[in-house]
Amino acid sequence: MAERRRFDGLVARRLAGEPLQYLEGTVDFGPLTLKIDERALIPRPETERLWEEAVGSLAEAGPGSVIVDVGTGSGCLALALKHAFPDARVFATDISEAALSLAKENAALTGIDVTFLHGDLFDPLPGALRGRIDLVVSNPPYVADADSLPAEIRDHEPHQALFAGPAGTEVLARIADDAYWMVAVGGWVLCEIGDGQADAARRLFGAYDREIRKDLAGRDRILVARKGASCCV
Repeated sequence: MAERRRFDGLVARRLAGEPLQYLEGTVDFGPLTLKIDERALIPRPETERLWEEAVGSLAEAGPGSVIVDVGTGSGCLALALKHAFPDARVFATDISEAALSLAKENAALTGIDVTFLHGDLFDPLPGALRGRIDLVVSNPPYVADADSLPAEIRDHEPHQALFAGPAGTEVLARIADDAYWMVAVGGWVLCEIGDGQADAARRLFGAYDREIRKDLAGRDRILVARKGASCCV
């Protein structure tokens, strides 16, 4: 009887539009299986593609290497990058305490050591990291306030992680400005961007060597930037 009630409850939640991943409570991301619930965005194939591009761009990372995931959400990027580069120091920030709580649960679940910090973008990072970061990754909010979203996303996923402001590129602009002073010469910045934001992203990252790469559907969804060195080889 208890199982039937639980099943009926799950059916009712799905009929109400709650995403399947939240009902299942887990999501696969790269080499990891992670917990997921309404505290964070559901990791999607575009973000997994961002992880793949980040791994390919950095190529290798030793004990002195520093990786930062800005706006970590569930922790998927930070944890998968630490899995790929176990000797690197990995930091992850988020303005949402609820999201950080989930990310820390995923770190415990996977046994992967990442330093999680509460705060806005780069603000909570130790000052000693200024100019020393080798890789910054981010899946920032990039939806414009007036844009419409499917009800399944709009009604169930955290708005703070979705909506950036009137233009949709406000958070991306802040990352472009702040990351320039945080990354080392030759350091990488990779961000997921919204469909149709490629030209704006190129302008915002004009101080870097940069290019836009495509997701698996052939859409321009990944900004790849490098400070003071060519990124297009």
